[in-house]
Amino acid sequence: MPALLTSLRRQGIFLLWVVLGCGLAFAPVHEAGAQDTEFPVLFDARERLPRPDLSNLLRLRILTTADFPPFNFADQTGRLTGFNIDLAREICLELKIESRCQIQALPFEELEEALANGNGDAVMAGVAVTAERRESFSFSRPYLMIPARFARHDDRDLGELGENALAARTVGVVNGSAHEAMLKAFFPRAIPVLFADQNALLDALKDNKVAAVFSDGLRLPFWIAAEASANCCRLYGGPYFSETFLGEGVTVMLKKDDDTLRDAFDHALATLSRNGRLQDIYLRYFPHGLY
Repeated sequence: MPALLTSLRRQGIFLLWVVLGCGLAFAPVHEAGAQDTEFPVLFDARERLPRPDLSNLLRLRILTTADFPPFNFADQTGRLTGFNIDLAREICLELKIESRCQIQALPFEELEEALANGNGDAVMAGVAVTAERRESFSFSRPYLMIPARFARHDDRDLGELGENALAARTVGVVNGSAHEAMLKAFFPRAIPVLFADQNALLDALKDNKVAAVFSDGLRLPFWIAAEASANCCRLYGGPYFSETFLGEGVTVMLKKDDDTLRDAFDHALATLSRNGRLQDIYLRYFPHGLY
C-alpha cells in the first residue's frame, strides 16, 4: 500500500476507470472470512464522534490532484470531480462549512510541501500513511481500504480458493513486497516464486510459469482487462485486507497538530458512513465494486 498509489499514477490510473466499467465483479473477503457487504464498513455504527466547533474556521482548503481517476480528475468541462472530490464536498456539508470550503488541485509531488507550508489545510489524494509521514503530519481514520488479490492463468484449474487451495502450488510475488510477507503468513503451504518487479511478475503469469500471482487489488484487475494481458488470466478468489501488511488505507492527511480539524474529518466520515452517503459515493465511482 505505501507505494501503490504513487505507482499507479505513473502507470496511468485511467485504466482503472476503464476496467471498472467492464463489469468485473469483486467478492468481499478478508482475513477472517466472508463479509456481508460489498463496501467494508470502517466505522462502528454505534460510535458517535463529537463534531468540533468550527465557528472560528475562516476557510478549509482541501488539496488534491486532477490526474487520478476515478478518485480525482477533471471532467470534459474541466470541472474537478471524482470519488475524493464528491466526498470532500459531502464532508463540508456535514460540517456545515460548505461556504468556506475550497478544493484545489496541485501536482501530486507538491502536496506535502503545500500542506506543510500552510498553503492548504488537508490533503485528499491517496497519500499513503507511513511512519515517516506521521512525523510531520496527522491523518484521519481511513475511509477506503486497498485489498490484495490473486490472479491465475485461464489454463490453470485451481478450484475454489480456500486454506489449502494453493498448497504446493507456485505463487508469484514481488520480492521484498508486502504481498510476499502476506502470502507467507496467510498461505504458508503455497510455494512463493519471487520476481524483481511487477512487470516480471505479470509476464510470468501471462506465460503460465506460475499457478497464480498475489499482488495489489487495483493493478491486477486493470492489467487483466488491458491488451497487455492478451486475455490470458482472471482474478482468483476475493480480496484480502490486512492493516499489518497493506497499511492503514486511504485517509485525509492534515497538519501535525491540527487536532480539531482531524476530529472534524473523523466525525464527518463516521456520520457519512453511518447514514449511507459514503457508500453512495463509492457506488457512484465504483459501480461494479472494488472488492
